[in-house]
Amino acid sequence: MSACPVPHNKREESGFLAKMNPLNYMFREISQDRAPNQTYALPTSREPSSIPKGSRDGNWEYPSPQQMYNALLRKGYTDTDITAVESMVSVHNFLNEGAWNEVVEWEKRFAGGLFRGARICSWGEENAGEVAELYPTAAEEDPSLVRFQGRPKDMTPKAAILLALGWAWPDKFGTEAPFDRHDWYVSRTRGGQTREIRYIIDYYSGPPEPTGEPVFYLDVRPAFTPLGAAERMFRWAGDFWWRASGGDARYISRMQHQRESQQSHKDEDVD
Repeated sequence: MSACPVPHNKREESGFLAKMNPLNYMFREISQDRAPNQTYALPTSREPSSIPKGSRDGNWEYPSPQQMYNALLRKGYTDTDITAVESMVSVHNFLNEGAWNEVVEWEKRFAGGLFRGARICSWGEENAGEVAELYPTAAEEDPSLVRFQGRPKDMTPKAAILLALGWAWPDKFGTEAPFDRHDWYVSRTRGGQTREIRYIIDYYSGPPEPTGEPVFYLDVRPAFTPLGAAERMFRWAGDFWWRASGGDARYISRMQHQRESQQSHKDEDVD
């Protein structure tokens, strides 16, 4: 798959834009009817996602294979293998679920503020989930996806730097350019105020599995705004410091000390 199969690039003339949904830059209405001369039947059922809408009116729905095929035809991809459309939809849905899971992980750390996020990140990536539960968040609502935009032709600065490093040092940084990019606008509510946090998602394909199965991976992070830059720095630096300072060894030692202390208190109670 060389690009995200759902057409949602808004860089078109105004007449085309008038047909687009401003929440996701897809066509406002994608037909479920068979395309002209279509002889291969495609399912019309739509799979619900786990991603809440910004309106809190349920979750986003993925397009059906028939809608996907019709959208591809409307964008000019007339050579699409119709027998592969169902697989394309499955991959598309799987990648977006993975992207949302990554967004949620960022929100778990920083929805309650930078100070709280920095404390969580200081315990390293592997402990962030448990540590987050120790610090109640001030976020009043779970995050939701307000809108999103596909920007496959706009390479992010980070992706461009990684690509340049790959050209210079292919053994260490060798990587292909991302095959797609999305910008997701996520609702974050804290202290009675709601703000939109823009997340950038680069979609990469990796070497296939020995069985031939395709491999994809995502780079999900807040946009490089002052707030997003701080969140990215805290998350990277926190994990780096945890590993460099022997955080795992210190954590094990602390837990062992606590167990010995608890056992000592039990022995004193028995005496």
